Amino acid sequence: MTVKYVPDTSVLIDGRITKLIDDGELRGATIIIPEAVISELEAQANQGREIGFKGLNELKALAERQRSGQVDLLYVGRRPTADEIKLASVGEIDAMIRAVASENGATFITSDIVQSEVARAKGLDVTYLYPEKKAERPLLLQRFFTRDTMSVFLKEGVPPRAKRGSISDLRLVTIRKTRMSEKEIRAIATDVIEQAKSRSDGFIELERRGATIVQLGMIRIAIARPPFSDGIEITAVRPIATVKLDDYKFADELKSRLSEPTRGIMIAGPPGSGKSTLAQSVAEFLAGQGFIVKTMESPRDLQVPDNITQYAALEGDMAKTADILLLVRPDYTIYDELRKTSDFRTFADMRLAGVGMVGVVHTTRGIDALQRLIGRVEFGIIPQVVDTIIFLKKGEIESVYDVHFAVKVPSGMTEADLARPVIEVRNFETNKVEHEIYLFSRQVVVMAVGPRERGKAKPTWKFAAREIEKEIDKYAKEPVSVEILSDTRANVYVSDKDISHVIGKGGKNIEKVEDVLGIDIDVLQTTEEPQRKVKDREKAPPQKATASAEVELSDRHVIVTSDARPGDIVDVLIDDEYLFTATIGRSGEIKVTKGTNIANRILDALDRGARIMMRSA
Repeated sequence: MTVKYVPDTSVLIDGRITKLIDDGELRGATIIIPEAVISELEAQANQGREIGFKGLNELKALAERQRSGQVDLLYVGRRPTADEIKLASVGEIDAMIRAVASENGATFITSDIVQSEVARAKGLDVTYLYPEKKAERPLLLQRFFTRDTMSVFLKEGVPPRAKRGSISDLRLVTIRKTRMSEKEIRAIATDVIEQAKSRSDGFIELERRGATIVQLGMIRIAIARPPFSDGIEITAVRPIATVKLDDYKFADELKSRLSEPTRGIMIAGPPGSGKSTLAQSVAEFLAGQGFIVKTMESPRDLQVPDNITQYAALEGDMAKTADILLLVRPDYTIYDELRKTSDFRTFADMRLAGVGMVGVVHTTRGIDALQRLIGRVEFGIIPQVVDTIIFLKKGEIESVYDVHFAVKVPSGMTEADLARPVIEVRNFETNKVEHEIYLFSRQVVVMAVGPRERGKAKPTWKFAAREIEKEIDKYAKEPVSVEILSDTRANVYVSDKDISHVIGKGGKNIEKVEDVLGIDIDVLQTTEEPQRKVKDREKAPPQKATASAEVELSDRHVIVTSDARPGDIVDVLIDDEYLFTATIGRSGEIKVTKGTNIANRILDALDRGARIMMRSA
């Protein structure tokens, strides 16, 4: 009598059935493959998951052994429905596979302990294969690394490349002239997945359709496949330097700050600048000082001591991880890294709850770390969320900034009634204010503070002129020009037929504008505008890089958007002709009220097919 076996998905992925046949244990048996197993493996392969391809390869190997007469192979059962696939996580597909074993009087083979216990409870004969503990072997990927290699880049059809050197002097080199074949790169990807499952220091951090992130020891490996990428690609990154906090500039001052468990610190810098290396050094120092330290990482690739627990995104959501950590109450949490709006809000929530926070963020300037918070966190609480910014470049601390909150007249303004809440960003080394952030006419202004060139208008005058023009445009139908005379006075030039509308009955309109902006305004006819100003306004603006802008319409506004960041000052142009200057709002938009001169000109430009452009002001 022929012995029958029904393997589940787990043993097919492990490649254990062919091994048992080759060893003679299953030779001459009938292997029954449920259609539900094939459906599951097919779905995983379609999603670009390596385990799906491994299972399908095992099925091909079983077909070869059938052709050689070693076993009989049968495919039975039905494919699961869409509703059954949705219930796979709660055991619906597993139940279909067990049913095939029961209906055919076959022995059920699995390496899933839960499956085996359920099958025994159902009265099935079960062969449980303990997960194999394979002898640790060198990672195939390891041959591309040398002692000074930070990252390796492999892609089918392309020669393998690597970044080698020190953090301050990395260079991209070609490892060999021979291109990577699909077979070779698939073998490397399969080896990575297998070792992630068998090694104690390995785990699969993330698996999505066409993408897998693996951590193996100190190496973070990203595997991309079609349809996510245009070919199979493997990127492997590891730290090439182990640095103590003492090795950095300002080490003593940073230690003093970190010794207070109520700090909000951002470690900022461009990719490859050594942010994670510094974060590791900070975590190790804090743990050594007797603080309870946790990390929030996705993927978990910081190399920290065992007494620091590393948390990933719980159910794919860092906010849920934060909920757990707020119950655990660590002294400090290292958040690596902040990218999405939800990350910044979670960071802020934990910081305001009294947890010391160290966040890692990609920026090209130190001030950009704070700008990433604008529009995501309430303006007034930003200094409570972040009080220190550490900016790195090429592995070294280039600058440290203190973040303070004050109520004052912003730099470039003089009138006391213009005082408002201001976030000061001071250079830690010189104690000089380098940037100020404040609200001006409902817009967030990020202003660089420094010495002004003689004869050059104050930076704030450009904001004032733009805000005045915006307010006056509510009443004027023809072009408006603004001339700033001082911090407290300005001339506005409008057409003769717009003067009465701008001034309003009894001066009502212009008084309203003056109250809103806190500046005295004289309304004059365009013919009275100084000839120098007319020429300056009419001549072509300096050539700067421009980018296309998108225009949308709402019930009340014409909305202009581009890739500019909130707080950026930009010129808006129609083709190459200057139209107006504005500050990008919190939502990344410029809103122009319908019916104004500027709005009408934009709509007219759209009607005639002109391009709406933006450039840095």
